[in-house]
Amino acid sequence: MTNIHDVARLSGYSVSTVSRVLNHKDYVTTETRAAVQKVIDELDYVPNDVARDLSRGKTMTIGVILPNLDHPYFVQLIQGITKAAFVADYHVILLSSRFEAEIERTYLAAFRRKAYDALIFTSHGLPLAEIATYQKYGPIVICQPPRDSGLSAAYAHRRQTYVQALTTLKVQGCQRVALLMSRPIAVSETSQATAEAYRIVYGESPRPAMLATDVITMADGQRAAERFIASGQTFEAIFANSDDIAVGVQRAYQQAKLPVPVLIGQEHQLSGELAQFPTIDHHCQIVGQQALQLAVSGEKRRIAIDSEFINNW
Repeated sequence: MTNIHDVARLSGYSVSTVSRVLNHKDYVTTETRAAVQKVIDELDYVPNDVARDLSRGKTMTIGVILPNLDHPYFVQLIQGITKAAFVADYHVILLSSRFEAEIERTYLAAFRRKAYDALIFTSHGLPLAEIATYQKYGPIVICQPPRDSGLSAAYAHRRQTYVQALTTLKVQGCQRVALLMSRPIAVSETSQATAEAYRIVYGESPRPAMLATDVITMADGQRAAERFIASGQTFEAIFANSDDIAVGVQRAYQQAKLPVPVLIGQEHQLSGELAQFPTIDHHCQIVGQQALQLAVSGEKRRIAIDSEFINNW
């Protein structure tokens, strides 16, 4: 197999000169560059990326662990991460986890073996304390409040805008409010923030009958609303966890020929703008960009991005 030493021997130049030509560096004359390039072309030589990565001690790759791409939050987050990675000349590998702890452990084991220069957890199934033990192998960034884990974090500050949204509903006289969530309160930072905001505004914890979990897509939103309707429960408002999901809720009530409850969405999607729902913009792309920058720099920081309640009424 042809290597850089073959190119150097046949061209008559040093390995360092060949390396400068290959990496488009300065300090090489036009004549030298042309002579070396001629040999490279004749040999059809390309550098071995694996060997190059080993020599410089970096893969220039960031592993991004995410449960799915069904919810717009993760889509927008990945858009921010990949845009920032392009600017920083890093590659991004998406690592699907489905919130399964064992799968996440395999990614951490690969990280320990230097398969990635850093990891970003957009969400997680493992305890933060366990994830934090792998920081000795390189930078790990999470996209939620780090609590006392010691992990670097870039995340959306949610509770304040959740309180704003629910206060708006209460001021309008909405007392029976359903909450739609991706995951149960016990395991989700976002669901916990939603429930805490409800307690702040309404003075009590949300009851199980007013909650719907595993709601991720527009179809899930429609099914959740259909279950509410079938059970005979009536709600004056529904706080959905995306604008698309709110559209699914709206569809269920319209198809049942029932009055549509007041709806608030999240993630500031086109569907919400067209339907003129109030929404919450968590500025996920900015969160993703900040997470990538922390992963590349290795800086130990927590960066909270303020969310924005957009009231379209």
